[in-house]
Amino acid sequence: MTTEFALDLRLARRKAGYTQGDMAHLLASHQSAVSDLELGKIRPSLEQIIELSLIYGRSFESLFGELMAERRKLLKKRLSCLPDLGKQTAHTFNRPASLERLKRRLAKPSKNGGA
Repeated sequence: MTTEFALDLRLARRKAGYTQGDMAHLLASHQSAVSDLELGKIRPSLEQIIELSLIYGRSFESLFGELMAERRKLLKKRLSCLPDLGKQTAHTFNRPASLERLKRRLAKPSKNGGA
């Protein structure tokens, strides 16, 4: 995880006036885990992402735009080298259209900077 995310998380906490101990209590975690999040050593769990969004009153994308951009880039790379299907069957009929929709979604820049 990059430093920008960690700094944003730390800044949001400080702006709100919370201590790392406060955040640890609210997240049902340990102060060291909050520190690790703010240093970029670990990524938050899905539950923590939801709780952080609620605590700071920010949308997922505004809080985690950088992470969204990183995942978007990786998905684009994986999509570009997805193996051909070979023989189409009834259960793979929608695959080409679904892959095209995914490609279009990944090409769109995010509203909140998650490019």
